[in-house]
Amino acid sequence: MRTVFWTAFITFLVDQASKYLVVHMMNLREVIEIDVLPPLLNLRMAWNYGINFGLLAQDSPLTRWALIAVALVISALVLWWIHREPSGYWQKVAAGLLIGGAIGNVLDRLLYGAVADFINMSCCGINNQYAFNIADIAVFAGAFGMVIFSSEKKAT
Repeated sequence: MRTVFWTAFITFLVDQASKYLVVHMMNLREVIEIDVLPPLLNLRMAWNYGINFGLLAQDSPLTRWALIAVALVISALVLWWIHREPSGYWQKVAAGLLIGGAIGNVLDRLLYGAVADFINMSCCGINNQYAFNIADIAVFAGAFGMVIFSSEKKAT
């Protein structure tokens, strides 16, 4: 379980540090747009009140608290699953990524009322309008890893 907790902790710290750097120190919340390597990598401030791609994006206390509760329940279920089922190293890392990312976005909802998204990537003539953050990457990679590494047996 140490692998899960350390991975979650590091993921959470990297996510929150990146948000503090970009949103506050680089002042993206007021500047709104910073081109880093256009069009491949840009910083675009987006306050996400819903889930991925703006789904359920209603700026209401009910939605905010419901999404916080869902993230915490999913995190608890993943912890329970990893604790109960034999799991290998990479599945534990994946669980930590998922939990750390989920908790990072929960803290955003508690602090700001929405999730701070800022990474925007476009390529090959496609103009991507969506932004995401490190926590979103971790949640996606963690969920994917939980599935991919689910058949991995615990090392003896």
